[in-house]
Formats: sequence, C-alpha cells, structure tokens
Amino acid sequence: MIRPKKSFGQHFLKDETIVQQIADGLLLLKSKPLVLEVGPGMGVLTEKLLEKDIQLTVIELDRRLPNLLREKFPQLIGKIIEKDILKFDFKEWTADEFYLIGNYPYNISSQILFKLLDNRQQIPQMLGMFQKEVAQRITAIAGNKAYGILSVLSQAFYETEYLFDVAPTAFNPPPKVMSGVIRLQRKSLEETAQINYKLLARIVKKAFNQRRKKLSNALKEFPWSSQMSEEIKNQRADKLTLEDYLELLQLAEDFAAKQ
Repeated sequence: MIRPKKSFGQHFLKDETIVQQIADGLLLLKSKPLVLEVGPGMGVLTEKLLEKDIQLTVIELDRRLPNLLREKFPQLIGKIIEKDILKFDFKEWTADEFYLIGNYPYNISSQILFKLLDNRQQIPQMLGMFQKEVAQRITAIAGNKAYGILSVLSQAFYETEYLFDVAPTAFNPPPKVMSGVIRLQRKSLEETAQINYKLLARIVKKAFNQRRKKLSNALKEFPWSSQMSEEIKNQRADKLTLEDYLELLQLAEDFAAKQ
C-alpha cells in the first residue's frame, strides 16, 4: 500500500460521492476537450474522468505512483507526465487549450493559481479542490474578510464559483482543515486582452500588503497615486471592487503614456 507523503502535501481522496461531484463539476464546453489532471494520486478522480468524453493526461511528481496508474488504467500509457506542475512548461506539452483539474496539494495551491493566471491563454477552465481558506480567497467579493490578492487577480480574468465544502473525513489521512471545490471559467479573451496583468498584480499586491492603510498611503510610492479619486484614496484595499482596481490600472497606464 502506498502511504501519502507529507513532503508532497498528499491527502488521498477516498469519498466516492465527493469524487463524483468533482468530476461532474467539469463543464465540457466543447467536444473531447484536452484535460490535465494535477496530482492524480491513487487515481480515484482519474477513474471518473476516464468515463467522460475527454482527452485525459495526468501529471504526477511522486515517482511511486505512475506505474500503479499505468497498471490500473492502461489507457493512460503515454499520458502520464512525471514532473512538478510548477516547473512544467504547458506550451512544450501542447499548443492547444486545455482544462485543468485536480485535488491540488495545499502547500502549493496559491502557486498553482498564479501559474494558471500566467497561462490563462491556454486554460479556459480550472476545477478542483483547495484548502477552504484559499478557495474562499479566490472566490470572495469586495468587503468580505477573505477578499484579497487572489480574489482580484483571479476575477480579473475568470468567473469564479465556490461549489461545495469537503470535510477532512473524505481523505486519507484527514487534513487538519476543511477543503473547498471551486470552478473558474475564463472570461472572453477579447474582454480581458487590454488588462496588463503584471502591472495590475503590482498594484493589487502593494495595496493588500498594507491592507489596513488607506490607499493614499498604501500606494503612495506610485507617482500617479496623487491623481486617484478622493473616494478611492480614502478606502482600504479590501473595500475596492475589481472595477476599482481596473480603474487604478487605467490611471497608471494613462500616467505612463504622458511621461
């Protein structure tokens, strides 16, 4: 029997009902979409995904698992990538769009989210399980205590939806925290093409790194900050909506264009 490794942040999902719910949360928006499952583990979700009309590839870092997966699912032969998802170059694997799904390791969940954003041109849909706290951050709206950097940057490019909670008892071994399953569907590329992601990320991170300060203080190092509206100047980071942050981005770009 293969035991979960703490170093990989492994908690193997065992609840069949939850597994089916996750698989059913994948929206097949086109015929036979390419799907990449992150961290298939013992293959409980993989088994449900193979029943769907998709082209499935899995990526697994734990060297103990690929042979088990090949034996269990011969249809995966040639479809198992033995690499670290954070170091993997999606474009080297495929030039096509693909869906991302998985029971994401909690110790790298934020990094996976940022990798999604860096590769948003290729990923129209992401589905899967995160630590509940992270899942709530991704889907939170302005004014919510969970609202933060992940919320704004995710929602700039994706429609985010919190689907359901997952209790620790659904795993072996049980984690010490609740989990949450979320789905992200990419907004129209035409709609978001003009968003300067790197500059937006700089603004948002700077604002939330001093979230208790008013924006006039938190963003004072930016030369354009003096031109913020009085309403925004006197707000704190967690009160600004996505639209407010996009307004700040436009202000920064207009200022730069005049220099």
